[in-house]
Amino acid sequence: MSAHASIRVIVAALLGNLLVALTKFGAAVITGSSAMFSEGIHSLVDTGNQVLLLYGLRRARRPADRLHPFGYGKEVYFWSFVVALLVFALGAGVSLYEGVHRILHPSPIEKPLVNYVVLGLAVVFEGVSWAVALHEFRRAKGRLGYFEAVHRGKDPTLFVVLFEDSAAMLGLLAALAGVTAAHLLEMPVFDGVASVIIGLILGVTAVWLAVETHGLLIGESARAETVDWVRRLARKLPGVEAVNEVLTLHMGPEYVLLNVALDFRDDLSAGEIEQRIAAFEREVRRRFPEIRRVFVEAESRKGQLRRG
Repeated sequence: MSAHASIRVIVAALLGNLLVALTKFGAAVITGSSAMFSEGIHSLVDTGNQVLLLYGLRRARRPADRLHPFGYGKEVYFWSFVVALLVFALGAGVSLYEGVHRILHPSPIEKPLVNYVVLGLAVVFEGVSWAVALHEFRRAKGRLGYFEAVHRGKDPTLFVVLFEDSAAMLGLLAALAGVTAAHLLEMPVFDGVASVIIGLILGVTAVWLAVETHGLLIGESARAETVDWVRRLARKLPGVEAVNEVLTLHMGPEYVLLNVALDFRDDLSAGEIEQRIAAFEREVRRRFPEIRRVFVEAESRKGQLRRG
């Protein structure tokens, strides 16, 4: 997915969450609902998360410099991991605390109609944001399944927003169920139970986000089909006797570093080897524009075995 599409998804989520957070906090003050307060915290945390993601995208666009010769693309991965930590620490933590407190000290909900109206508006706002994120995710994943696309995806901003919006929709359903049960059954403890459920939803979401972004942060290779294609191309090069090694590393969502070790025939001249390497690099970049840097090492098979 392009950076422009990522920004569009994040901005849509930010605006939706900000509107929802203000509405939920207003309802929580009026009705005294614990679930509504937890939902307000949830939306506020999500709003802050979108700000951090935009900040990460902005920093990732900085050009390479002397200290960071491959650029700042991994800033996106770092800030996505920070978002996962914030969802867990603030969103899940506050919701669980508020829910347990309300279960131990239940109090009746005032003006429940306000909660119903606010939750209805929240579903609309969150639904629009979720639809935008889902649309972009479907475009990016292609023929891959949803879980496979998340696991193999290299742009965390897309699935972070989709995860957050999905958790928000589930949280709204939990809040609606809790408020309704507390109102109709006259048992305010269900309001606290809903808050606990919201906290658990956020906790599971945060752990999943952390696991997926952790791999990107420490370094992941390009997709297997990309590596296989590069290996096949290298084998077809005239004068190449063996492809010793193909290493790739994502330096950002749209920045891949490629290192290839090739065993050329001994009778080739240095000029001929340079020509073949140049042709190889051109074809790789034509097929995969995200491969920004290509390093080709001429190495004998024996040398590779000694090194490996």
